Amino acid sequence: MVKIEFLGPLGNKSLNSNATNFSELKAELQQIPELQNWLDSCAIALNDVLISTLDTPLSDGDKVSLLPPVCGG
Repeated sequence: MVKIEFLGPLGNKSLNSNATNFSELKAELQQIPELQNWLDSCAIALNDVLISTLDTPLSDGDKVSLLPPVCGG
């Protein structure tokens, strides 16, 4: 099972998934209405390291963090 964390304006919630790669995870998360507008603009971290491809495999115990763009000042 993979733990997904939603940071910043996504509400600091978390959920668990049995997805085996990020393509599967994206399809699963697109079913959640409040996430649909954010998914394409979020950076994604796997075990605190940013990833650049959705082909990255997921393993049991991994932590995925969705990092939406934010404004600083």
